[in-house]
Amino acid sequence: QVQLVESGGGLVQAGGSLRLSCAASGRTFSNYAMGWFRQAPGKEREFVAAIIWSGTNTYYADSVKGRFTISRDNAKNTVYLQMSSLKPEDTAVYYCAANRAMWKLSTIPREYEYWGQGTQVTVSS
Repeated sequence: QVQLVESGGGLVQAGGSLRLSCAASGRTFSNYAMGWFRQAPGKEREFVAAIIWSGTNTYYADSVKGRFTISRDNAKNTVYLQMSSLKPEDTAVYYCAANRAMWKLSTIPREYEYWGQGTQVTVSS
C-alpha cells in the first residue's frame, strides 16, 4: 500500500502561481512513477503531468505544457507540481497518483494504483 497526501492548493488570481506537494508513505516511493490529474465539476478526471521513478523523464498535457512543472524528491518521498501563469480553466481538484510501472509516463487514470484525496485549486479571473 502507498498512502498519498496532497497539499498546497488554494485560491489564486489568474496569472499567479501555486506549488502542489504530494507526500507518500508506505512502500518504497522510488519504485513508482507518479502522476498528477485534475477533475473539474461535471467533467471527467484528466491527465496533467507524469514523472518516472528517477525524475529524469516527464510528460505533460498540452493544456499545461510550458506552464506547469512536475518534479520529485525521492529522499523526501514527495512529488511536486509547480503551476505558473494559472488560468481560470485550471480550476479543479488536483490528485496525485502512483503507478507501479515505474518507467511508464501514463496518461490513463486506471493505470495508477494509488490515489490521494485531492486538493482544490481555484483560479479567479
